[in-house]
Amino acid sequence: MEINGAPAHPDDLAAPALSNIGHFTSMRVADGRVRGLDLHLARLVRDCRVVFDAELDPERVLTLARRVTDDRHDTFVLRVTVFDPAIGLADPTAPATPHILITTRPAGPSALPPLRVSPSVFRRDLPQVKHVGLFGQLQQRRRAMLAGYDDALFVEPDGRIAEGGTWNIGFVVGDRLVRPDAPCLRGVTADLLQARHPASTRPVRIDELASIQAAFATNTAIGVRPIGAIGEHELRTDHPLLATLADTYRALPGDPLRPGQG
Repeated sequence: MEINGAPAHPDDLAAPALSNIGHFTSMRVADGRVRGLDLHLARLVRDCRVVFDAELDPERVLTLARRVTDDRHDTFVLRVTVFDPAIGLADPTAPATPHILITTRPAGPSALPPLRVSPSVFRRDLPQVKHVGLFGQLQQRRRAMLAGYDDALFVEPDGRIAEGGTWNIGFVVGDRLVRPDAPCLRGVTADLLQARHPASTRPVRIDELASIQAAFATNTAIGVRPIGAIGEHELRTDHPLLATLADTYRALPGDPLRPGQG
């Protein structure tokens, strides 16, 4: 764990721990490679402008990430968190100087059983940004899990399906891929798949589940994961399009974190 290229000490972590102002991206690193590395960096630059009205140098991010990962050849999750200890409750208007916190954690298994999700009327604050304000979505996830589900599925008040707690959702409708158009955080995995298997985008309402053949969740940590049920509505988990998407994602070679890496 490092902040701006130096080991992180407890005092350095007070600001990100006590303030909800910041943003991040998480990447699954396998043998020094990241799928959609350029998209992760672009997200950090874009979100830094939105959250802090400041520019972030993607090359600096890469340099700091390499410090933590250069000697590793295993599979793990690398998180880059951008924050500023000068901005908090006392003075949220201070000019921002982005600080970069690099952390890693073990990667979970890439093959997981189908998700069972509970619909919940909820929208994240500033849904287009991957920010550190996770209270609302974790509360929704906790409620869903206590009710016997694996996660929550966020639904707009008008019934449009939006996204999962930390993942995007896609559907198979009439053997075609469909993405919901409700406000959400568009993920790197969803963008990588969209470039290879284009999906149409339209409102998908919770009351039209009977017309949906299959559904799937996507994010960097899990890749493509079938959804077996939304509420009490069961869905196919053996639809061939789900296997095609998963195979496509697994086949992506990823981009090297280190320059000159083959």
